[in-house]
Amino acid sequence: MSLQADTLTVQRNGRFLLESVDLSLTPGSLTVVLGPNGAGKSTLLHMLAGLERPDGGSVRLNGQPLLAMDSLERARRLAVMTQDQPLDFAFSVEEVVLLGAYPLGLGRAEERAHCLRGLQRLELQALASRNYLSLSGGEQQRVQMARVLAQCSEATAVLLLDEPVSAMDLRHQHLCLRQLRRLADAGAAVLVILHDLALAARYADRVLLLKNGRVLVQGGMLETMTASSLSRLFDVRVEVALVAGVPRFSSSFADDTVLL
Repeated sequence: MSLQADTLTVQRNGRFLLESVDLSLTPGSLTVVLGPNGAGKSTLLHMLAGLERPDGGSVRLNGQPLLAMDSLERARRLAVMTQDQPLDFAFSVEEVVLLGAYPLGLGRAEERAHCLRGLQRLELQALASRNYLSLSGGEQQRVQMARVLAQCSEATAVLLLDEPVSAMDLRHQHLCLRQLRRLADAGAAVLVILHDLALAARYADRVLLLKNGRVLVQGGMLETMTASSLSRLFDVRVEVALVAGVPRFSSSFADDTVLL
């Protein structure tokens, strides 16, 4: 199943948040979106998920207009994790993860099996009975990721995630991104917004660089994550070195150099 965006345009208060953005998410690929704060990354994800209506352009899920689908049909094919996950009720971790399986129309036993797999894959079994509101930010992100995994089935083949590992420790960042990589390798189309260049280089097949609402460049990881394109993207000097075929990054601003 594929997701196709054509000339997406969003304008607010006379300013373009997105301007003529084209993007294709294909089965078996993991696409990472990189860009500075305010580049339009979250706006792009909201449009791709059908959470908002663009001012111009269209989004199609497997050839069908996304906004023409009812919410249940969409949820059976498209799993979404936004930056903000408002939840003010004292649900247990297990109950939150079970919400992911609800759109699939499964029996109770199958729902619990989906939930258990999500908990196990993100090392959350010990937290299953905990109050979600009592968890740390990183733990809550893992629970939301487990909810997304519980929503996945053969039909739920597109996943969109906005900075899903930003509050996690290093181990759990890799644990979660490995799960997304596994889903992509199994045939899902996955899009992840990240800020960490090293994580992007480690897990992405394709990369889209977004700045001021416009696509700077998109394509394969090695062809997009170059010193020139990353320096233009972030307005700092970025150097890239290949170590055993894997990019390593350093950046400098004024007289300071930071390894990434």
